[in-house]
Amino acid sequence: MGVESWMADTRTSYDTVAASYADLLRNFLDETPYERATLALFASFVQAAGGGPVVDVGCGSGRITAHLHKLGVDAFGIDLSPGMIDMARRDHPGLRFEVGSMTDLDLAEGSVAGLVAWYSLIHIPDDQVGSVFAHFRRVLRPGSPLLLSFHVGDESRLKTQGYGGHPMKVYVHRRQPARVAAWLQEGGFTVEAQMTLTSAESSLGGIIFAHRQS
Repeated sequence: MGVESWMADTRTSYDTVAASYADLLRNFLDETPYERATLALFASFVQAAGGGPVVDVGCGSGRITAHLHKLGVDAFGIDLSPGMIDMARRDHPGLRFEVGSMTDLDLAEGSVAGLVAWYSLIHIPDDQVGSVFAHFRRVLRPGSPLLLSFHVGDESRLKTQGYGGHPMKVYVHRRQPARVAAWLQEGGFTVEAQMTLTSAESSLGGIIFAHRQS
């Protein structure tokens, strides 16, 4: 499958489910105390390093961006789906949201003080992950924190409907934390911590803290 094909399918799928997705996931963080603690720890790392803009890549309807903002972080969101960006702007009108892709991140080198990819790497094929991490490293300031979350497993499956039963056509890639950590280390990041957990976010989720090497 070519890059253009899977990206077009992903964009169309999330445009289709955007309104239902925003409604269904709006209060997910109320049910996920460990994820809230993870985001608070990430925010503290950003603030301890002097603060600055933080990008939520694959922000969807903006719920993580908004939560980080409540924690005192200067967060903004980027998502491939214009429909999702419309929902994010509707639900969080005071925050900045832009259409864009993590495969070609349109941000200046060293322009962000932190980066979050919250269950948004799950649609990136294996052969594109290295390029995505290269973009993450390029836009982060040296030493700045990176927070990833993803579904844990060893398989990829085609998702044909979701979020209220709407049609979708996206592959969901589940990965082992050790594999993701190895990709990060190859890409110029230092992995600091990793964990797995079960919650409303994922039947088995992985979380990795890393920072960009100088």
